[in-house]
Amino acid sequence: MEAKKLLECLGGEKGTEFLQKMYGKSGVEANKERYLHVMEGFEKNFGSRDIKLFTSAGRTEISGNHTDHNHGKVLAGSINLDCVAAAAANGTDEIHIISETFDQRFTIDIKNLAPSEKKAGTVDLTKGMVKGFLDMGYQIGGFDAFITSNVISAAGVSSSASYEMLICCMMNTFFNGGRMDVVTYAHIGKYAENNYWDKASGLLDQMACAVGGMITIDFKDPLKPVVEKIDFDFGAQDHSLIIVQTGKGHADLSAEYSSIPEEMKQVAAIFGKEVCADITEEEVVEHAARVMKEAGHRPLLRALHFFEENKRVAAEVAALKENRFDDFLKNITESGNSSWKWLQNCYIGGGSEQGITTTLALSELFIQEKGCGACRVHGGGFAGVIMVILPNRIVDEYISYIENVMGKGCAYRMSIRPYGAVCLDDYVV
Repeated sequence: MEAKKLLECLGGEKGTEFLQKMYGKSGVEANKERYLHVMEGFEKNFGSRDIKLFTSAGRTEISGNHTDHNHGKVLAGSINLDCVAAAAANGTDEIHIISETFDQRFTIDIKNLAPSEKKAGTVDLTKGMVKGFLDMGYQIGGFDAFITSNVISAAGVSSSASYEMLICCMMNTFFNGGRMDVVTYAHIGKYAENNYWDKASGLLDQMACAVGGMITIDFKDPLKPVVEKIDFDFGAQDHSLIIVQTGKGHADLSAEYSSIPEEMKQVAAIFGKEVCADITEEEVVEHAARVMKEAGHRPLLRALHFFEENKRVAAEVAALKENRFDDFLKNITESGNSSWKWLQNCYIGGGSEQGITTTLALSELFIQEKGCGACRVHGGGFAGVIMVILPNRIVDEYISYIENVMGKGCAYRMSIRPYGAVCLDDYVV
């Protein structure tokens, strides 16, 4: 569709309703400007022709810290920060991408999808996704895209997965008739990270970015994860979800992340299984001495975290459905404590980087003083961000308090949006 016509649709009744659902009433105009900006960026760099608009959410992991890769349970949601793009198929064997946010411009020949020797960066990741489409039997082709993103980079809200799901949505729309489901998107993103980044990722990030809304996912059968949407809004409880950037990013911590699934799987292997979802907490505790001897102390602790975290996700989902919000917050606190003490992903090895633990400690003091709220590490951990849930009446006070220590602009209010990775034409035209 012509850019002029798309802009008219965005400003119309359907477009305004869509933008309100995605970004809230206060975010309508600013995000309309973002879509206009990517349309202008596309035309300036690729010429004037029919285009489509795309968005893919960042995500918040509410609970289920490091369980997906061992086929566990998670509670997550897509957030109002996103990647947005204007794009069009170009009828060639080349993909041309301009990523304004990261000042990148690159071309990929879809007939040459071998990763680089370093296996890192956006180019390798994009090649991996295109190869994933091919390996799964889907069509590929060349396209042009102008992309911008406000998903916080290297901070645990999945800027990489948001980008992956954006590309998947484009490839599905342009070359596969929109017939692919978001579970396939997630597997393609996982394939790219596993094989083109050598990162032992699970499916949580991709699923939460692609599906939309608040969701619980059971990965017991990773090829067919069970996804259930949870009808819940923090605003209805007069609470807000805040993400706090603790300083150092986590882009160079692949070894630390990979150690968690690897160590959990070491425990499962002792019992002749591949992942912790295929063994029980009771048998691990019964044979704890053997586990410590054959795998070590930390793998045992991480496996125990897996089992207990699975129970917490189920308890949190039940609490939300039954409107027991205080019980939900209690489980969030317990999840954070388990990640800190058992999973041990709140700081790096020798403790040289303590941004997360420092921010958690300060947040816990604030919550203790106010007698309400919850906090925990968010996402992969080791560095990056924490999550805080507070009553709206004290959110501004908390943000002022934490930014006084961690720096201005470190705290972000989040909202859950109903759609994950989508082509806007399907909703606003």
